[in-house]
Amino acid sequence: MNDASTLVAFLLLMLAPLAIAGLAFLNTGLGRARSAAQALTGSLALLALASILFVAFGAALATGSGHSLSIAGHSWNLIGSGAFFINGLSAQPLQSQLELLFELFSVALCVLIPWGSGADRLRLPAGATIAALYALILFPLAAHWSYGWLATLDHAFGLASGFVDPGGAAPIHVLGGFGALAVVWIAGPRHGKFPQEGLSTAMPGHNVVYVLFGCLLSLIGWTAFNTAGALLWLHAPLTQLPLTAINTLLSASAALAATFTVTNIRFGKPDASLSANGWMAGLVASSASAALVAPAAAILIGIVAGLLTPLLVELFELALSIDDPSGAIAVHMVSGLWGLLASGLFSGRPGQLLAQLTGLAVLLGFFLPLVYFLLLAINRLVPFRADYDSERMGMDLSELGGNAYPEFVMHRDDSYR
Repeated sequence: MNDASTLVAFLLLMLAPLAIAGLAFLNTGLGRARSAAQALTGSLALLALASILFVAFGAALATGSGHSLSIAGHSWNLIGSGAFFINGLSAQPLQSQLELLFELFSVALCVLIPWGSGADRLRLPAGATIAALYALILFPLAAHWSYGWLATLDHAFGLASGFVDPGGAAPIHVLGGFGALAVVWIAGPRHGKFPQEGLSTAMPGHNVVYVLFGCLLSLIGWTAFNTAGALLWLHAPLTQLPLTAINTLLSASAALAATFTVTNIRFGKPDASLSANGWMAGLVASSASAALVAPAAAILIGIVAGLLTPLLVELFELALSIDDPSGAIAVHMVSGLWGLLASGLFSGRPGQLLAQLTGLAVLLGFFLPLVYFLLLAINRLVPFRADYDSERMGMDLSELGGNAYPEFVMHRDDSYR
């Protein structure tokens, strides 16, 4: 990278935390009023904890030449060998420093994804333990693989191309989505969500303004992530950045239009919360693809993400009895996987599809079971689920001792009778 590209990458990364703020607001708005303070306080606490632990220990596993394992005549660079507490960072090349900054913001965004899915019943100590696991082990390993041996499949294993993921779809969104799925499986649905007769009770988010404001903040942060990632991981020229930014917006816009249309047809009126989830799904799908595809392909990628999101949210809830208040499983896990696949389908690079499928196989075959079983073990040590009375009175009173909206009376919920 030349000096101009380095400066631009740094300035873009200064905007990346707006994606974290946007997701925190969205998670809070999609939860219930009596858990709003816990949701937002937890977001701050989790990203703070994840940042400290990643700098102290996780970054050492994510960076460096790594420790290799030789299997079948090939060298597999499985884990990093950097310095703890990022000692000597200032002596490293500036690009390496910026890559670490990109990963630091990435892990802070990643840990908020399972936190949102556990809204209204996931205890803050459990959320903190999950965040610690991500910062220390899961994210560093996924990032090291995504930007390490998977990215060099063309050189190391004779494929026509290496795995590409400039915006962090795999280590941020897919990995976070796996955690969201594990949390809702392990913690179970909120009380009253699925009555014994098998029906699903609507539990709408308490503040759609927070949700929509979070979407607008996220657009800025995602554009920064995608364009900075193109510079850092693809070594793209500055002339490619406007197209990457345009594709990010197009993917989100097309996804919103698709979800808006589906919900309007399905319910007779467009659904604001689901439309917001569609917008976020388009942003997630753009993470891997915005720097690699043409604008027409970005629109198509967004449309597919926007069509899948409301259908999958309904399928997960009604057919599988999955209670995911933030919609993170559809938005982050599924759309992240779709964006990675779409990068291979529409990039026009020879062999890119095979490289992307290899990466998807690693994510689904290794990281999905790893996340589930590690979180299952954590649940035995630090139970995820709040007790019945804590959930009934709200996580704000239970864990913080006061409500987010003390001037309003929190009425009893009939679903708890």
